[in-house]
Amino acid sequence: MKNLRSYFLIALMIISTSPIYAQQNGKKFKVVLDAGHGGHDPGNMGSGFKEKDIALSIVLKVGAMLQKNKDIEVIYTRKTDKFVDLFVRGKIANEAEADLFVSVHCNAHNSSAHGTETWVLGLDGNKRNMEVAKKENSVIYLEENYEVNYAQYDLNSPESFIGLTMMQEEYLDQSILLAKMIQDNFTGSLKRKDRGVKQNVFIVLHQTVMPSVLVETGFLTYKPEGKYLNSNGGQQGMASSIAKAVLAYKKSVDENTGDVIDETSLASIVQDAGMVSSISSNDVVFKIQIAAGSNKLDLKPYNFKGLSPVTMQEENGVYRYFYGETTNFETAKSLQKEANGKGYQSCFIVAYKNGQKMSLSEAVKSISN
Repeated sequence: MKNLRSYFLIALMIISTSPIYAQQNGKKFKVVLDAGHGGHDPGNMGSGFKEKDIALSIVLKVGAMLQKNKDIEVIYTRKTDKFVDLFVRGKIANEAEADLFVSVHCNAHNSSAHGTETWVLGLDGNKRNMEVAKKENSVIYLEENYEVNYAQYDLNSPESFIGLTMMQEEYLDQSILLAKMIQDNFTGSLKRKDRGVKQNVFIVLHQTVMPSVLVETGFLTYKPEGKYLNSNGGQQGMASSIAKAVLAYKKSVDENTGDVIDETSLASIVQDAGMVSSISSNDVVFKIQIAAGSNKLDLKPYNFKGLSPVTMQEENGVYRYFYGETTNFETAKSLQKEANGKGYQSCFIVAYKNGQKMSLSEAVKSISN
């Protein structure tokens, strides 16, 4: 067990340095919304309320809000009261090549426990956390052929999840960022009790290969909270908090995406401006953004695959990391190529003028003025 614990710690150290990489430009941001339970699986029935109905109502409201944004595509694992296997929910998200997976549930406990908590995939030995995970994972026993579909899982042994969890480590930081945004909205806008962002081995999250969270919107077993979640106002409030968090997360991703200027476009800009290829200015500074995430890292070369110097900028809880700094655009392209060679395939050039960020195309044009 001691060796296993050491393995956990090493794995989490690796996970903690995972950056958020930029999304591809020109692509709709796909969000898969998953209403927990359904059909012959009612979920928990605390205080006489049905988890499956409340989760579905919240999810449909979240989807309606997100669909007002033309850049977002919403995909549902279920839109009606039907049962969907856990592995199928993940398959839907994976085949859609989704950018986010959000699963909505309601909690239960044999006490007066109440409040919201948002879960990400991870390893945590806390007994209470394992109870929650085992409760949600036990849904597999309602599925046909569960022995075949989930042969690699032992619900009583978190150790069985280790190898599979490592496959998702690159998404943990993004998942935690979204989870924190959701919790902040629940506690800030709705004044719900904050039970925090937590980690455990949920099969439904395990099946996905993108940033994923499981939201426990409250405890149906705590009657005041159950009544709130069963009401239209409560469901609307929870849905609004989740939707706003998704939009804020998308915005952070969009801001992490550099202007895409290919060689043809750049040549056109240069020609129109009457510039030579080696363009520079003392007013415009170019940097290479190599990573961003919710973790603050020491600006040491070993944290950035040997690159140095690296600078950092923090905004709204997101830390952005930049390699190099130059007033010469050709030098910036060389720095970008160097970062690519170190493994930062999604890095891009950003431009600042008098300390203010500007679009790369405008920066290149302004150099000729």
